[in-house]
Amino acid sequence: MKLALLAALWCAAACAQELATATIGKIATGLRFTEGAAWSKEGYLIFSDTPNDRLMKWLPGHMVEVFRENANGPAGNAFDAQGRLYTCETRARRITRTGRDGKVEVVADRWEGKRLNAPAAIAIARSGHIYFTDPAFGYQQDSRELDFYGVYHIPLKGPMTLVARLTGRPHGVAVSPNGKLLYVSDADEHNVRAYDLDRNGDASGERVFFSQIAGVPAGLAADDAGNLYVAANGVAICSPEGHLLHAITMSVPVSSVAFGEADLKSLFATARGSVYRLRAEPNGDRLKTAK
Repeated sequence: MKLALLAALWCAAACAQELATATIGKIATGLRFTEGAAWSKEGYLIFSDTPNDRLMKWLPGHMVEVFRENANGPAGNAFDAQGRLYTCETRARRITRTGRDGKVEVVADRWEGKRLNAPAAIAIARSGHIYFTDPAFGYQQDSRELDFYGVYHIPLKGPMTLVARLTGRPHGVAVSPNGKLLYVSDADEHNVRAYDLDRNGDASGERVFFSQIAGVPAGLAADDAGNLYVAANGVAICSPEGHLLHAITMSVPVSSVAFGEADLKSLFATARGSVYRLRAEPNGDRLKTAK
């Protein structure tokens, strides 16, 4: 048991080290504000150009193109196992699902009859359970119908449920690779909370998981080793036990992170008007500060 634990810890640290010593490149720039990186199993990246109400698509080897117009201030994105895209539309205050045929459907827009605040981030577990955060930033504070900031669960069957009412604004959300933990970043309290998930996808046991964060924590992503990647002033990488392993330095705040490409070992980061690709190369070149 002890050897297995040590092996798991070594693997987690090694996986994080690969990206901490990665090369970095810019795949998109000149946009207004980028958010919501999400990788499709069909081999392309989706991200939000929020102020321009657009979802953008990047296919390796090609130029960035518009995937969907009139997306109502899109923020977080996530794909389900069927290849359908779920999007947090902040201006319309709802979650939508874009089918493979391009049809857009509303998945969630109210809680107990009141409009959501402004959904920010969404994560879909391998089991199919969906989780999203519902803060309110800037002008969105003035038109709130709910008197709290929420984290929600859309189960496989049955109605949407409330995971947590937070005093601080929840932002990023992620599920551990084994489906047993839910992570939520708190933009006001500058930490990441963790919740235990049962076989029904229900959450319990809220606790502070990680707080060694430089800047305001935003998007989250977990790798296959169970490490958590926290977008903030750069990217903080913490172990499955909540210990800081590495910090990736960037000169601009990062809003979201997502793994992608065929082996899911490239990390994509949205940061202001650009999108970056971090890749661990065989020669082990050190990661350079992004500009």
